[in-house]
Amino acid sequence: MEELLQRPNLPEVPMAPEESLVPPVPPEGLDTILYEHDERDARADLRRQIAAMELALARLFGSAFPRKDIDFSVPGMGGPRLLSVDELEKVRDGLAARIQEVRADLHDYAVVEESNRELIEEMLADPASHKWERVYNEDIGEPGCKNWHVKPRWGVLGMLLGWWRVKLSSGCPLAEGLRPPEPLI
Repeated sequence: MEELLQRPNLPEVPMAPEESLVPPVPPEGLDTILYEHDERDARADLRRQIAAMELALARLFGSAFPRKDIDFSVPGMGGPRLLSVDELEKVRDGLAARIQEVRADLHDYAVVEESNRELIEEMLADPASHKWERVYNEDIGEPGCKNWHVKPRWGVLGMLLGWWRVKLSSGCPLAEGLRPPEPLI
C-alpha cells in the first residue's frame, strides 16, 4: 500500500510560459484576420464620450424642468447587443446633434421667456398702454396657474376714465370636487 502512495521518479517536464491571448505582431506584409487592429481603446474612448454626452443631455433636461415640449430621448440601435465601432460613432454623433438641438430649443425658450418678463415689467409700469393683455406663468417658464392681466379698475367706469391696473391672479382655482365641504349648521 505504501508503494501506491509513494511518488514514482518521473522526469520533470518544464512548463511552457503562459501564452499571451494577443498574438505577436506579424511580419511586414502578412496582415491576416488574426492580426487585426485591436479596437478596445477606440471602443473605450467612444463609450466615455457617449457617457459624457448623455450626462450633458441629462443636465440640460434638469435645467429645463418645467418645459414639456423638448425631446430628450436617445434613440437606440436595435436592441441589446455589443455595438461595433461604427455604430458607437453613430450613437455619439446622434447624441452630439441632439445636444445641439436641445440647446437651440432652450435658447429659443429663454429668449421668449425673457421678453415676456420684460412685458410684465412694462405692464406694471404703464398699464394703460397694455390694455387687456395677459401673461401666464408658463409664458415665463414657471409652473403654476398664476397670470398677470391688465384690466380697468371699477369696470366700465374705470375703462371710460382710463383707470387701468395689472391684476395678479392668486393661482389655480380648486376643482369642483376638491372644494372644502360646507359646514353643517
